[in-house]
Amino acid sequence: MMPRATQSVRSTSARAQSPDKRTAILAAARDLVSRVGFREAQMTGVADEAGVALATLYRNFPSKAALMVEVVAAVAQREVDAAAGLAMGDGTAAERLAASASLFASRALLGRRLAHALVAEPVEPEIEAARLRYRRKLARVFETIIEQGIRSKEFPVQDAQASAACIVGSLFEGLVGPLASDTLSTDADRQNQARAIVGFCLRGVGSKDVVT
Repeated sequence: MMPRATQSVRSTSARAQSPDKRTAILAAARDLVSRVGFREAQMTGVADEAGVALATLYRNFPSKAALMVEVVAAVAQREVDAAAGLAMGDGTAAERLAASASLFASRALLGRRLAHALVAEPVEPEIEAARLRYRRKLARVFETIIEQGIRSKEFPVQDAQASAACIVGSLFEGLVGPLASDTLSTDADRQNQARAIVGFCLRGVGSKDVVT
């Protein structure tokens, strides 16, 4: 029979690393990053936000970098899924490309601090690698639409992979950077910037009907 003390230790460890506990920690870390960014989000702050002991936090995530990599992965997948949902919907390729890019822009407007953290904030190599995976997944959504537009002759023949990468670059560099700061002072300015970037993306793939 297993000693009672050993049973207690194993039971405590299982509770500390339960899926519910990890979910709460990830949610707390995401909320903290959305307010202060990756650099200022400290493990003690995450533990306080999640309502867990610091030791429990480290049992689930051995380092800040490991935690933030999972935060990037979770947030990125949510954004990719949202864009992909519109990409697979009804409408012309141009309409779906505009809708997907506009959705990305509108979500960036709603969470400007988090969007900046996911794109431009200086981070550790592990977190940067996770952000690059995010860019590739998002580019694949746009690449699929462009390929469909080429097949339907809405768009001219082109390197769909390169064009999709350029769209992601345009959105990230032309939109998220300014929107995450106070460069554009009003919501109207930010909305106009977003529409201009989406229009640029559509013209870049050769869309005859620019829908923004």
